[in-house]
Amino acid sequence: MKFRINKEHFSTGLKQVSNVVSSKPQMPVLNNVLIKAEKGRVLLTTTNLDLGIRCAITADIEDEGEITLPVKRLEKIVASTPEKEITIESSDGQTAKIRSGRYEVPRFNGLKGEDFPPLPSFVDQHSFELSALELATMLRSVSYAQSSDENRYILNSVFFNFDGGKLTLVATDGRRLALISRDITMQEGDEGSIILPAKTVAELEKLLTQGKSVKISFNERQVAFDIAIGPDCEEKGLVGSIYLVSKIVEGSYPNYKQVIPKETDRRIKIERELMSETVQRVSIMTSDKQNCVKLKIHDNALEVSGQSTEFGESRETLDVEYSGPEVNIGFNPDFLLSPLRNLTKDEIFFEFKDEMSPGVFKTLDNFVCVVMPLRV
Repeated sequence: MKFRINKEHFSTGLKQVSNVVSSKPQMPVLNNVLIKAEKGRVLLTTTNLDLGIRCAITADIEDEGEITLPVKRLEKIVASTPEKEITIESSDGQTAKIRSGRYEVPRFNGLKGEDFPPLPSFVDQHSFELSALELATMLRSVSYAQSSDENRYILNSVFFNFDGGKLTLVATDGRRLALISRDITMQEGDEGSIILPAKTVAELEKLLTQGKSVKISFNERQVAFDIAIGPDCEEKGLVGSIYLVSKIVEGSYPNYKQVIPKETDRRIKIERELMSETVQRVSIMTSDKQNCVKLKIHDNALEVSGQSTEFGESRETLDVEYSGPEVNIGFNPDFLLSPLRNLTKDEIFFEFKDEMSPGVFKTLDNFVCVVMPLRV
């Protein structure tokens, strides 16, 4: 194997795949990136057996072949090379020689490519295509609501449901729930659902920002996202697509529909950015022990206040259209800020009933976020 490659392009490719490598891998080869030189490109692949990523970079291939090299060490070598072009060659498939200008690594120990676990392929499975930007926007709208409690592994995830011509994403930690739906093209009998682990969600969100479209394929145990890259990535040397494959969480996702209130009685329209800035300012006076922001809704006004015995109190009033009875509801400020910061629509609605009932954020494009109240 021998190829020449642009330093910046190589660095970009390695960054795409290096995050999935575990700090304590189950076997030595999982420390490595599989480098396969073929047909004018270099394929880079990493996996931790639960999650794998592959991308392709343009290169000048002199001899085709493959090798696996320690990816973290390789990233440092590539970053430190003095010239824009790097030459990598291997005669035995398990040690490599790297040159860039006068800098040389005459021997870089790796492992044979045949020792690297192959990424699974998907044939005749559930398959859907949509805009990468649209899926990225959907994930951003709900992923903050995942649980971070490792003991509740089912909730350390985002639920994907393909049904009735719609893709619905749901995330919840038991104290809040976020849901968004979009119409998608769906073949009859292709319905299904998956539970996507938090680690995969995080990687997918990063990769989708670089794509123009994404194909989702899955079976009962695994899911693959084939992300066709956009023009900006092509300028950085990436070609074709970025392929992400992951195990799915086994088990049944909770019945999220019963969490969404069927009747909230009252609704106000709010400006998202203004509400976000107000909650942020008011929450400065709350503390870890008194982490609560109170919403007082009355007489065409929304009064937002926060206080703690340690720091004092603050309040701010926003104009809203409301003529019902006065309602006072308390919430964790972070639970209010998360949907406000991650939505893109400027106009949102806040629905409520009384101080003991959940508050509900909604938009006109099928987004719902349910937030459980705190005692005030």
